[in-house]
Amino acid sequence: MYITVNDVRLFVDIEGPGLIADGPAMREKPTLITVHGGPGADHSLYKPAFSKLSDLCQIVYYDQRGNGRSEDGDPALWTLDQWGDDLHGLCQTLGIDRPIVFGASFGGVVAQSYATRHPGQARALILASTTARTEFEVIYDAFARLGGAETGAVARSYWSKPTPEGRQAYFERCLPLYTLRGLDPDAMARLIVKNPVGMHYNGPASEQGRFDFRAALGSVTCPTLVLSGDRDPIMPQSFGETLAQALPNARFERIEDAAHMLSIDRPSLFFRHVRQFIEEISTTE
Repeated sequence: MYITVNDVRLFVDIEGPGLIADGPAMREKPTLITVHGGPGADHSLYKPAFSKLSDLCQIVYYDQRGNGRSEDGDPALWTLDQWGDDLHGLCQTLGIDRPIVFGASFGGVVAQSYATRHPGQARALILASTTARTEFEVIYDAFARLGGAETGAVARSYWSKPTPEGRQAYFERCLPLYTLRGLDPDAMARLIVKNPVGMHYNGPASEQGRFDFRAALGSVTCPTLVLSGDRDPIMPQSFGETLAQALPNARFERIEDAAHMLSIDRPSLFFRHVRQFIEEISTTE
């Protein structure tokens, strides 16, 4: 379905009821909002894997402005401030009170924008394979270490100065390192890729190179789970450690033998951490 949030129509999909029959009462389940990566991708990255959490919580999937099935809107508003405000507006429009917000990669950065711009609104955060600031030299070194010198050079070429040709080379050479198990061709075929929004955001001279949430995260006091793979080239483990240190109430979990796509490389361990965290949040409030 589509809902209007701020000045654009966003595509939204909801899995599972928010209220369930529990003896003589109706029990409310927590709402988990998934914030997809990219930018330039869509919510299909989380399907069908995240359905296994639907017994614990109602799941809200959505495509961010400029991404997937949602309207592009004004490209000048393809910013972290606006994407964070859109998440807040989504909650207001749907009447979602204090959600658990899951954000991976770029989605985790948007979740930080939301949490710092609207403190106290989130019940909890789950931040996977993401960072509080982009350290490009660390990324280049990680690609070279994990994929070889030529792969490192391709990563440096694209991220230093994004071009359509460089982006295509990056997809061909570097994207396969996002998972140790290999990219699922069906999942990649389902994915809607919008290159303009990625090109707008990417690079040291663009917002990807300017944001730094480390200081602002001190105001985010909700429980937070931070997850990082030990073989992630684009969001190395050190990024997750720094992110967790900046948060007053964070738990850091290192997932071994995993690259960027944790739910693909180590699905059982990834979802065990996520389930345990959601169960803890549900029983303490």
